[in-house]
Amino acid sequence: MPKTAPALQAAAKSGLSPPTAGALLRMTYQGIRERQFAAVMAKGFEDLNQPLLNVFLYPPPDRMRPSELAERANMTKQAMNYLLGQLEARGYVERRVQRGSNRRLVFLTSRGWQVREAIVAEVTQVEAEWTSVLGQQRFDEFMNTLRQLCSISRHAPQSTDDVTRSKGDRP
Repeated sequence: MPKTAPALQAAAKSGLSPPTAGALLRMTYQGIRERQFAAVMAKGFEDLNQPLLNVFLYPPPDRMRPSELAERANMTKQAMNYLLGQLEARGYVERRVQRGSNRRLVFLTSRGWQVREAIVAEVTQVEAEWTSVLGQQRFDEFMNTLRQLCSISRHAPQSTDDVTRSKGDRP
């Protein structure tokens, strides 16, 4: 993850406080995304770009409504439909009407599944590298911690009215 280490070094030199958990998670995610994109390009899918990869987030976007994809990618329905239109024109997805309903669902084509496989293969490689650095036990603990935090954040209250911060507190 090439850009993470220089960013941390620059922050330390400038006297900034250490990065928050959210910042570290974002930097790690960005590094993985860069690797996923490079892997997709190396497999010959050169008509894709980084924004289009938002559609391929976990879980795969197969048999999902465009509005569901938009929500999980944290974008408007219009923006997601724009991306889906590009992917459909390039042969990665199809939008079809659901039987017995007027709702359209997104389906990955075989070309779309090939992109998904390239992404998963790269993430598997990253996880293997992390395991070799951390050791199997620490990596397993890390994954379990992430699962636990995901579970907590899904059930956490959205209101911060009862939380007060001073100017020095980290967001």
